[in-house]
Amino acid sequence: MFSHKKYNDNDIEIPFRSEIIEFKPWIISLTSEGCAMVNNCFDNCEEVNTNYDNVSKVKNSMLDEEEIIMLSEVFKTLGDPTRLKIIFTLSKCDMCVCDIAEILNMTQSAISHQLRILRNQRLVKFRKEGKSAIYSLDDEHILQLFRQGLEHVRHI
Repeated sequence: MFSHKKYNDNDIEIPFRSEIIEFKPWIISLTSEGCAMVNNCFDNCEEVNTNYDNVSKVKNSMLDEEEIIMLSEVFKTLGDPTRLKIIFTLSKCDMCVCDIAEILNMTQSAISHQLRILRNQRLVKFRKEGKSAIYSLDDEHILQLFRQGLEHVRHI
């Protein structure tokens, strides 16, 4: 149940629900009269009380910068809806480009472009069968990443 509030032409229309909606660093809520209330809500400690044991443990086990960058690139690649559809499609069975294009209602050229990006990140691989390139997920980890992401989305 959304309602829109716009106070003047310079204001941005924001959809409001009757319950509290959090837009960090602000909390926007509707009063019983339907007026929007905005309160500061910074995600900081009210009192600095650093736990140096925890800080030390985490600092000593921190991933190196190269690993962080590589992981970031994998998640960026998975951040595209078309590529996720391709991952889902290939989770069902190995397929050639023309079959994936048919399923996703896209051109073979567009699918090939997305597959090349996925292949560069080692998320998919291919094998030649005659004149066809048959694509599959690179390994079980890719399917696990996809399933865990989907489980997270469905859990929300």
